[in-house]
Amino acid sequence: MNSLSFNDMNFNPVNQNDDQIWITSSELARMLGYSRLDKVTQIFNRKADEFTSKMTKVIDNPHTPNLGVRIFSLRGCHLVAMFARTPVAKAFRKWVLDILDKEAGAHVAKTHKSEREPLTNAVNMLVAKTKHLNYSDAYKLVHQRFNVEHIEDIPYDVIPVAVEYVHHLIALYSNAEKKQFSEAELQNLHALATHMIWVREWWREFGDSIKKLNPTMYYRVNDNFKDGAFVAWWFVKPTKKQALEECVKSFDWLAGTYQKNLSI
Repeated sequence: MNSLSFNDMNFNPVNQNDDQIWITSSELARMLGYSRLDKVTQIFNRKADEFTSKMTKVIDNPHTPNLGVRIFSLRGCHLVAMFARTPVAKAFRKWVLDILDKEAGAHVAKTHKSEREPLTNAVNMLVAKTKHLNYSDAYKLVHQRFNVEHIEDIPYDVIPVAVEYVHHLIALYSNAEKKQFSEAELQNLHALATHMIWVREWWREFGDSIKKLNPTMYYRVNDNFKDGAFVAWWFVKPTKKQALEECVKSFDWLAGTYQKNLSI
C-alpha cells in the first residue's frame, strides 16, 4: 500500500514486509491532531505495558542512523487513539477499524466471553454501586464510549482501556456518595442534574446534525454530554426520576414547551 488518507491528510505506511500497515509515531501524532509530534511517544511511554510487539517496534532511521524511529501497526494505532484526547481521536479509531476490515483485509475478531471477564466484572461492580443504573444502561455507556454495537466488538487489546473507563465511572459515583449535602444543596443539585440530563437528551436528538456540520465540534463535546448525564442521574431525587424519564422520552423537541413538563 503506497499511501493512506485520513481527514484529507495523506501519509505513507512503513514497509516491513509482513503484510501489516505500519505508521511512524510522528505521522500518527499528526493524524490525531497533535501540534507536537512527540505526543504519541509520550502516550506510549506512559502505557508501554499495554502494547505488544505486534503493535509497535523501533526501526532504524535512515536520516539519523544513531536514533531509531518508533512505528505502530494499525492495532497499535488504535490503542494509541484510545488514550488520545483530541477531537478527532474517536473518528480516527473508527477509520483504523475500517482499514483493518476493508483495505488490509484483516478480520477484527470478536472477543470471547472469557476474554471479557475483567470488563464484565467491572460492569457488575458499576451496577452494584449505582441505584438507578441497570445492566442494559451500563453496557450502553460502554458501547457509546468505544463506538461499538455489541460488547464483543471491542478489540481484545482495548479491553484493559474499557475496564479503566468503567472504573473511572465507579470512582465518580463513589466520590459523589461520600459527600453530605443540606436540603437546599440537594435541591440545587437536583435542579442542576435535571438540566444536565435535559441538554443530554437534546444532544441525543440533534447531535448527529451538528456532527455533519462540524465533526470536530461534535467529537470535542460528545463525551462530556454522555458522562455528565451519567453522573447527573445520581443527583436526581428518587421521587422525581420516573417523571423525568417519561418527560425526556416523550418530549416533542420541535414543538414542546419543556418548562411545563420538566420536574424540578
